[in-house]
Amino acid sequence: MASHAPVAVEQPVLDDLRARLRAYRRVAVPPGFGWERGVDADYLAELITYWAEAYDWREHEARIRDLPWVLTGTGGTPVRAVHLRAPDADATPVLLLHGWPDSILRFEKVLPLLSDLHLVVPALPGFPFAATVAGRGLSAAAMAEAVAGAMAELGYDRYVVSAGDVGCDVAEALAAAHPERVAALHLTDVSQFHFLAGPPQDLSEAERAYVRYGHHWQATEGGYMHEQSTKPHTLAVGLGDSPAGTAAWILEKLRTWTDCGGDVESVFTRDELLTWITAYWVSGAIGTSFSPYVEAAPGPTGRITAPAAFTIFPKDLVNAPREFAARFFDVRSWTEHTAGGHFAAWERPSDFAAGVRTAVDLA
Repeated sequence: MASHAPVAVEQPVLDDLRARLRAYRRVAVPPGFGWERGVDADYLAELITYWAEAYDWREHEARIRDLPWVLTGTGGTPVRAVHLRAPDADATPVLLLHGWPDSILRFEKVLPLLSDLHLVVPALPGFPFAATVAGRGLSAAAMAEAVAGAMAELGYDRYVVSAGDVGCDVAEALAAAHPERVAALHLTDVSQFHFLAGPPQDLSEAERAYVRYGHHWQATEGGYMHEQSTKPHTLAVGLGDSPAGTAAWILEKLRTWTDCGGDVESVFTRDELLTWITAYWVSGAIGTSFSPYVEAAPGPTGRITAPAAFTIFPKDLVNAPREFAARFFDVRSWTEHTAGGHFAAWERPSDFAAGVRTAVDLA
């Protein structure tokens, strides 16, 4: 049987990476700011040294390639996905959708906790491990069509969709376009596009406070989003030609967006950090992963009819109140946890898995 796993990285690519890391030129920045103005220069330099001298991509690559990969859509938009079938043929299928700046690796810790369900974890087009898609990058709506086709090809006509970050945009678009296929939703956030595109006028005070905070967050933390959505090709050159640049861009988000108390290594080991980052480098995906931002279009205008379970984590980016979410979704379950951040499936796998099971019960 042919393997549909991502191809092993050619050794010259890894040799080139190590040479670039060893030639890292530390950039002068004003001292004394730590992480306040972005990545901490001292920590980054230390991590780059470890990356160059101690980190072994091959060890992690072998584990990733050993996952049960499938390839669908060869006649249209190809989708490479991890497909884990449960022992019970009648188990509920669940589609797990990752976000940015991550990949299917977001779900590594949660997969064993959901082994009684049929799991499909697509590498979204343009992201690490994804099948190559010709032409311009895909919007969230186009990705939704691609993964809907993948699920149909795998034999799943109706399923639960679980998502976070960009994956939430894809999930919402999928549920809007194909309500007959989405039995239930499990989401960890409400897309910021709902307030950025102009929120309803009859907001409650809690909703107005949320929108105010959302705009404040955009002004203070959302610079990456503006650059990725307006001049992605310029940014892609700066990051795609420099592993240090790629690491800085991703590392800052992994630290800021997790519930780590300022210590990113309390959530990720160094090897885990570098596996997430190296996946972007060796695939050349840092630029193509910007496509959902630059190709963004107005989201669904109607209310999503699939029953939705929300699992909210306190250190996520901009948490909407339930009443705001209920304007766009049929909210049947709303659980607010006391710990966890943006990468909830990684940070709090048991809590995340419980949310998935709540959605399965709603299906």
